[in-house]
Amino acid sequence: MTTAHPHTDRELCEPGLTLYRKALHEGRLHAEDAAPAPCLVDLGLLHATVDDLDWLEPVAPAVVLHRLLRTSEERIAGERRREQLLADAFEPLMRMERRHASTADNPAITVLSGTERINHALTEAMIEASRELLSIQPTTQQSEARTETAQALALERDQALLDRGGRIRTLYQHTQRYRPLVMARYEHLRGDAEARTLDEVTDRLLVIDREVAFIPANKDRTLALEIRHEALVGYFVTTFERLWRLATPMYPEAVQQPTLNGVTPRQRAIASLLIEGHTDAAMADRLGMNVRTVRVHIAKLAATLGSESRAQLGYLIGQSGILDQEHPQP
Repeated sequence: MTTAHPHTDRELCEPGLTLYRKALHEGRLHAEDAAPAPCLVDLGLLHATVDDLDWLEPVAPAVVLHRLLRTSEERIAGERRREQLLADAFEPLMRMERRHASTADNPAITVLSGTERINHALTEAMIEASRELLSIQPTTQQSEARTETAQALALERDQALLDRGGRIRTLYQHTQRYRPLVMARYEHLRGDAEARTLDEVTDRLLVIDREVAFIPANKDRTLALEIRHEALVGYFVTTFERLWRLATPMYPEAVQQPTLNGVTPRQRAIASLLIEGHTDAAMADRLGMNVRTVRVHIAKLAATLGSESRAQLGYLIGQSGILDQEHPQP
């Protein structure tokens, strides 16, 4: 009974080698003796004799080796062709997967939760920055309540960017021009830093190297959005640039808006909101003041225009033309 192959038809077993040595030594091998190692015939090491099919003759080892090596090379070449076909077929699929992975790893918009996580993301983005920081900093309770540690961290981040040759431009509200916290910042910064002010600005905005932006995601600023969507970041940059052209220089050289016909720039801003029907509280919130300060300015504006009532003040503002006068641009 013929014993089954204990290995693949591409291998030579130890019993087969023993029998092949015997055939080489004796010049032939009986077919029954070769039965335990059918690989000898399968691999072409033995073949039947012409005159007696019961006997097998060995093929010269050099011939066998050459044939087996050639077969192996052809098999390897075939496997390489198969590998190349598989690589060609899967390469576009892998590109698709990389794009999806890239989107997942670097999403266009990421929600950041908690002050620590927000500061960490800002720090990471600023470490990689080398060109520019655009910043809008409105007056809020949160900004006024920032700890000394948070202020020091922000100052350290900004100074590192300036030391790398970067540029910083910041927009504040007019009410912040002389606040100690803001003035102290520019006493410490060294480099290409500029600041301008407006009566009203947008909510807080940071744009770093025109590649990533950060904006608040809730009122108390415990949530923020990290935005890397090219179109959205471009929109923020355009908004900033337009506000920047309208703003009044504060640093490094301050420019004061003139008082026109006895009406100060602050009073003109209040007059504009007043005729739109805003409450004192709403005007205070938009201009970064407290309600008492707004009412003081309204009283002074009424005295300047000779108004005896709130309704009359709105009428006199419209008649005075103070809101039609061109403000000098920087």
